[in-house]
Amino acid sequence: MAKKSKNKQDKDNIIARNKIVTHDYFIENRFEAGIALEGWEVKSLREGRINLKESYVIVKDREIFLFGAHVTPLPTASTHINPDPTRMRKLLMHRKELNMLIGMVERKGYTLVATFMYWKKGRAKIEIGLAKGKKLHDKRASDKDRDWKREKERLFKRG
Repeated sequence: MAKKSKNKQDKDNIIARNKIVTHDYFIENRFEAGIALEGWEVKSLREGRINLKESYVIVKDREIFLFGAHVTPLPTASTHINPDPTRMRKLLMHRKELNMLIGMVERKGYTLVATFMYWKKGRAKIEIGLAKGKKLHDKRASDKDRDWKREKERLFKRG
């Protein structure tokens, strides 16, 4: 039986990816955080029913929360609960990391965004990016660079 690489993120483990983040922000640092979920949310995540596109991370009372992530409830969810698809979900991190992130957000003008969500040892984890917003000319430059890389690969492939 072949061993799996520990460094590489397995494609089966990825739940959702936020592709718009790299277009709108410069990601300077990435952090892993746990997420406090309810039972119906975990079942929905296993089915891949989450949208991180409009989500971001807010700081409130020296804690951080995921805001705006939409978890679509399964039709077979329990009848005795009323699922709220867009509720704020608490993110779990070490206090030292949390204090550093809060300081960067409050003093230096950074923002926290959710880049992607994945499974790690049976638990849902979320990757948070410490980001600065891009201006319009930065977005144009990054689009131009991406197009050039794509064209360069095509040229090298042809020979």
